This record gives sequence, C-alpha cells and structure tokens, in this order.
Amino acid sequence: MTTQDECKIAIAQLAARLAGPGDQRAAGFDRSVSAAVTDLGVLFRGRLHDGVLDEITSNDLSDDSGAGAQIRLTLSSADLVSLAQGELSLGSAWMSGRVKLHASLPDMLKLRTMI
Repeated sequence: MTTQDECKIAIAQLAARLAGPGDQRAAGFDRSVSAAVTDLGVLFRGRLHDGVLDEITSNDLSDDSGAGAQIRLTLSSADLVSLAQGELSLGSAWMSGRVKLHASLPDMLKLRTMI
C-alpha cells in the first residue's frame, strides 16, 4: 500500500503532466476536481483551470467534501501512483473499473486528452 505522502507526490506529478498554460487542449477548461483514495481514506481536492491543477488540499474521506466536485475520481493509492507515473492509462483504468470517474462526457473526453 502506498502512503499518504506518496499520494501527495503523485498528485503533484499528475498536475505536472497536465497540459500547461497556452496549450490549446486546456484553454478555458475550469473545473473542480476530487480524488478519493479509498485504501487510505483520504480525499484530495483541487481546481483544474487552463491545464493547471492547483489549490490542492487533502482531508479525511469521511468528510465527503468532494461530492460537489465537477470531476470526481475514486481509486486506490497504487492506481493513483501508476496513473501519475504514466504506467496506467486513465481510459483503460476507467473501462476496467480500477478507477471510477464521475464527470460529464465532454469533461471525461477533455481530461483524457490532457493526462
């Protein structure tokens, strides 16, 4: 099992992998994001705008403050690290059920092109 500190590093890696400012794929894309790491009971929240993921916070998963996020991921700590390192494709992980992704279809498609 991965630690909470390793998950924080993975979130930072994911943020770095996203399309950056000026990348047309991310232009005008502004969404609230949450990632529930089920095996650690931790919820990460942030804001994704123009390819930049910031305002990242973490708290106890039982708080359920991520329920209102426009893009919500539910995954294990190991899958979060694999996704951040590029070893796991978001699309295939979602299709296989390893990662649960709750978002509008256009947001899912946009996110898939950015990660």
